[in-house]
Amino acid sequence: MKDDKVLQSDVLDELQWEPSVDAAEIGVTARDGIVTLTGGVPTYAEKVTAERVAQRIHGVMAVANDIEVRPRGAGERTDTDIAQATINALKWETSVPDERIKVAVSKGLVTLEGEVDWQFQKEAADIAVRTQLGVRGVVNRIIINPRASATDVKTRIEAAFRRSAEVDAKKIQVETHDGKVTLRGEVRSWAERREAERTAWAAPGVSEVEDLITVSFSEA
Repeated sequence: MKDDKVLQSDVLDELQWEPSVDAAEIGVTARDGIVTLTGGVPTYAEKVTAERVAQRIHGVMAVANDIEVRPRGAGERTDTDIAQATINALKWETSVPDERIKVAVSKGLVTLEGEVDWQFQKEAADIAVRTQLGVRGVVNRIIINPRASATDVKTRIEAAFRRSAEVDAKKIQVETHDGKVTLRGEVRSWAERREAERTAWAAPGVSEVEDLITVSFSEA
């Protein structure tokens, strides 16, 4: 495991390397592989990006994101303004069936509910909303309606793992039941674990992914 000071330094350097994040406004601490982010940023999208930047650093076991969203100037909006902007954003996002999604806003926190056919549609809705000015957080309760058999889902995911240059398919086990996919095994990095989960979500009919994969930072 990396020394906490080294881990902290690596995360800070990576945040400074990321052009969409103002690293000067973000504090970083590390303890036993757990990285805590503090400070304030103007948008929720920047808060999410900072967390993802920290997660991709080798040696990071978990990230506690305590960054506050502090809209500045024109970023200050009423819940009504945010709701209207959210509805418009969903309409503009062509991959999202906006007529099947309901929006609620309370103190800048946006809640999405409804039903879609694919995980990428759920993710697209989330991304479209988090970039809106004034949004302080997103609760994505959109559900995915399974449209494939468990056997078909398992076969497709395992085949995708074998094709991937970023995932060691031999070390990951896939279980499926009623649209839920459970991943088990051991991978070499947080990035590989995240890629395995992303690949599972990309399969048709997947409504839930339980990622039980462990990360081993062995240098061997």
